[in-house]
Amino acid sequence: MTIPEHIKAKRKAYGLTQIELSERSGVGLRFVREMEQGKKTLRMDKVNQVLALFGEELGPVKMEMV
Repeated sequence: MTIPEHIKAKRKAYGLTQIELSERSGVGLRFVREMEQGKKTLRMDKVNQVLALFGEELGPVKMEMV
């Protein structure tokens, strides 16, 4: 599942509209729409503002080198 799919699924699971999500997270409606549509360049701090509503955070994860 991609980040846009995940956020959209979480929003729907919580019964929120895009407008409600933008208001509650403190980001603009345009940002929410672009994020859910899979825009390639988004500010990570704003993505984390949205994810914080669901008790989640986006960040770097250490991977093992092959």
